[in-house]
Amino acid sequence: MGDNSQILVVIVFGLVAAFLLFRLRSVLGRRTGNERQRDFRAFRAPPDKGPVGGAPVIDGTATPLSETETGSAPGIAAIKAVDRSFDETIFLRGARGAFEIIIKAFAAGDTAALAPLLSDDVYQSFSRAIANRQAAVETQETHLVAIKSADIVAAEVTGSQARVSVKFVSNQINVTRSADGKVVDGEPDHAVEKIDIWTFVRDVPSRDPNWKLAASKST
Repeated sequence: MGDNSQILVVIVFGLVAAFLLFRLRSVLGRRTGNERQRDFRAFRAPPDKGPVGGAPVIDGTATPLSETETGSAPGIAAIKAVDRSFDETIFLRGARGAFEIIIKAFAAGDTAALAPLLSDDVYQSFSRAIANRQAAVETQETHLVAIKSADIVAAEVTGSQARVSVKFVSNQINVTRSADGKVVDGEPDHAVEKIDIWTFVRDVPSRDPNWKLAASKST
């Protein structure tokens, strides 16, 4: 009986670990069958101080939708036609979570946390920015005070790839410090409103359920 109890405990813990891993990987939506291939179009290097605490600015958003189209836009309908599991509410919930994770991970220089949430090209761009910051012996402090809103502003399907652009309005405190702790950029006690448009992509035929950040810009 002792051996059987130990085996049961191992199985239970294994199931719990598998569930937690699935939840983490599903931060940008749910999908087990139909998804899409990454097609990152173009990006440009950011200015010295980018919109997300110096994060790279990535071009390549989908065609904007009008305010009246956002709820039931042709782009959204096209995505649902190839991925019947797509749900705007679930997607936006995941997008908000990913927004927070990516901002904090970039500030912390945590490339391991960034890797599963970024397209290959965006990951390389973010990694270079982190490496440059580390080479300058600077640290980034980011406090996401609030995400005031997150709305789908564009959507499209091209080939096997779905692209959804989300407009985030947030209050943030971003501060860059030198090696001796002095403030190089930003105000530690002052939050500023930021407007970012992030484009997420997913390969519909793929079994990978994750949407990944493929483009970002500030307005």
